[in-house]
Amino acid sequence: MIYSGGPLEAEIPDLDLVSFTLRRARELGDKPALIDGPSGRTLSYAELERSVRSFAAGIAARGFAKGDTFAIHMPNVPEYAVAFHGVLAAGGRCTTANPLFTAAELAKQLVDSRARMLLTAPPFLGAAREAAEQAGNCEVFVLGAADEGQSFSELLGDPDAAPAVSIDPALDIAAIPYSSGTTGLMKGVMLSHRNLVANLVQGQALHAFSAEDVVIAVLPFFHIYGLSVNMNQGLLAGATLVTMPRFELGQFLDLLERHRVTRALVVPPIALALAKHPAVEGRDLSALRSVGSGAAPLGAEIAREVAQRIGCSVSQGYGMTETSPVTHLVPSFSSAGKTGSIGPPLPGTECRLVDLETGEDAQLGERGELWIRGPQVMQGYLGNPQATAAMIDEDGWLRTGDVATVDEDGWFSIVDRVKEQIKYKGFQVAPAELEAILITHPQVADCAVIGIPDDEAGELPKAFVVPAGDDLDTDALTSFVAAQVAPHKRIRAIELVEEIPKSPSGKILRRLLRDRAAA
Repeated sequence: MIYSGGPLEAEIPDLDLVSFTLRRARELGDKPALIDGPSGRTLSYAELERSVRSFAAGIAARGFAKGDTFAIHMPNVPEYAVAFHGVLAAGGRCTTANPLFTAAELAKQLVDSRARMLLTAPPFLGAAREAAEQAGNCEVFVLGAADEGQSFSELLGDPDAAPAVSIDPALDIAAIPYSSGTTGLMKGVMLSHRNLVANLVQGQALHAFSAEDVVIAVLPFFHIYGLSVNMNQGLLAGATLVTMPRFELGQFLDLLERHRVTRALVVPPIALALAKHPAVEGRDLSALRSVGSGAAPLGAEIAREVAQRIGCSVSQGYGMTETSPVTHLVPSFSSAGKTGSIGPPLPGTECRLVDLETGEDAQLGERGELWIRGPQVMQGYLGNPQATAAMIDEDGWLRTGDVATVDEDGWFSIVDRVKEQIKYKGFQVAPAELEAILITHPQVADCAVIGIPDDEAGELPKAFVVPAGDDLDTDALTSFVAAQVAPHKRIRAIELVEEIPKSPSGKILRRLLRDRAAA
C-alpha cells in the first residue's frame, strides 16, 4: 500500500535555492537575519543579501565557475549563510564538512567532491591546510585575520559585479553533503536546487516558521538538518537565527532567555537535557513555543517530560541526507497526542512499508522497511552509480534502511533499523570506516563495530576485536582510533572475542553481536 502526504497546496517554484530562500531579504531590510550568539554580532537581511552577491562576485573573479565545488569547513556563524548562498549564486556546488574532521577525513571529502576552494575558521586552520595539501588544487581561506594564508575578506568583491548564471533547478547540483546511506563508507549526496527548494516548500506546509520567530541555530550547518531545516527554513520565513558555534548547555539556555527564542530545533541529547538537567530550573523559557527534534529517534517519555517542564509543544520529524532531508513531520503545535510518532508524510511525499522477508508491502499494523518517493529524493551519490542503484530503485523508491509502523491515521513511527550506520548524538558513524582503521593495528586480527544503546547519546560505537596476540592494550587501541577520526566517531567500548560471527559469504552478522551486547 502506498501512503501519501497528499498534494502540495503551493506549487514548487522553478527557482534556484538562493533566489527562493532570500526572496524577501531586501524587503526585510534591517531586520536581523543572523545573530552570532557568543558575541551578539548581527547580520541584517539587507546585509546578508548584499554579502551573498559580494561573495559570488569575489570567487567568480578568482576563476570559480559554474559547476565548481566549494567546501565550507567551519562551525555555525553568520558567515556560513553568506558563503553557502554566495557559492550557489556563482553557479557552484557547496560541500559541507564537519570542522572537527581530522585532516585525513577532510582530505577524502575534498578529493571526492573535487573542491577548488575551502573556507574554515581559525581553530581548524591547521587541519584544513593539511587536508588541502593532501587533496591538491584546493585554496584555503579563513575567517578573520590570518597570520598565514588568505582571509575571508579576500573572497569578497563588488556585489554589483556578481555573475549572472543560468541555473536549471532540476538538474544543477546545489549541495553535496556526505552520508553513509544505509551502509558502507561516506558518499557525496547530490542535492539539486529543486530538491532543496521542494523540501522547504513541503516543510512550510506542516511546520511553518514566521518572520516573528526567533530560532536558535545550534544544529550544525554542515549537517543537512541544520543547513536546510534550521538555516534555510528560517531565512525563507524571515525569522531571526541565533547561531551557536558549538553546543554548551549553559550558553544555550542563556541565549534562549536573552533573545526570547520561540523555536528550538534540537537532537535527542539536547531534548534529554531540557527534560532532566538541573540547569534548566529557574530559567525563563516562556517565549519558547515549540521544540522540534530530529536526526535520531526521540523517546515518547522524554518528549512528554520536555513539554511538561517547559510548557511548549514537542514534536519530531524524520528524514535523511538523501531526502533533503525531511520526509515525515508532526505538524506544528499538533494536538493529536501521538507522542513519539514522526508524523505523516510531507505533502508531495509517498511512502511504503516493505516486508523485510517477502519484499511485499506490509499490512497495517505490521513492521516494514520504510521506502520514500518524492521531489526531495536526491539525484544520486557523487561518482557512485552502483551505490545509487542500491539505494533508489528504477521506480524512484528510496530504501531508507529504517523499520517503521503506521497507524490507521497514516502516522508513522520508527521502531528499528536495518541499516548498519550508528547514530551518535544525531551524527552518522559508519562501522565500516572504524573497522578499516582498527584492522590496520598490528595487534588486531579481526574486528566488527556496532552501536549500543545509550540514554544520552542514542548509540555508542562499540568494537568487538579478535586480538592478534596476548598483549593487546584496549586503552591504547581506543587512542589509536581516536587519533584518526572526529570526536563523534571514537570507539567508546571494546570487547575482546575469539571470532567475529559471519555469514558464509563473509558478511558480519551484526545482529548476533547486538544480541551479545544486550545480554
